[in-house]
Formats: sequence, structure tokens, C-alpha cells
Amino acid sequence: MNWVNIVVPIVTLLAGAVGGFFIGVFYLRKQLEKMQNDPEMIQKMAKQMGYNLNKQQMAKAQNMMKNQKFPRR
Repeated sequence: MNWVNIVVPIVTLLAGAVGGFFIGVFYLRKQLEKMQNDPEMIQKMAKQMGYNLNKQQMAKAQNMMKNQKFPRR
């Protein structure tokens, strides 16, 4: 058995996992930035988690999202 048949799949798996992680983080950060300006998206997310937000809770959630900083590294 050749060592290349063992090393190449392992390196490929690691590269795919690292690449997928960074793509996922980028996508999630973009979605959170979009959600800051769209109250309907916040309401939809809350309903998916099983919460019904009233107006006061919605305003508080929007303020929290607007104050949230999403650092770029």
C-alpha cells in the first residue's frame, strides 16, 4: 500500500472541513447582519424557536441586534 493513498484523503478531508467551517461562518455573519435591519426576519426566527414576541420584546430584540458588533478578522 502506497503512503499517498493514505495521506491525500486525510489532507483533502481536513481542507474541506476547514473550508466549510469558514464558509459557514461567513454565511451566518451575513444573515445576522441582514437580520439587524429586518424585523420580520427576527419575528420569523423567534417563531421557529417557539416564541411569540410582543411589540416591546420585538423592540428590545431589535435594539440588541443593532448594538451587536460583528467583528471581521
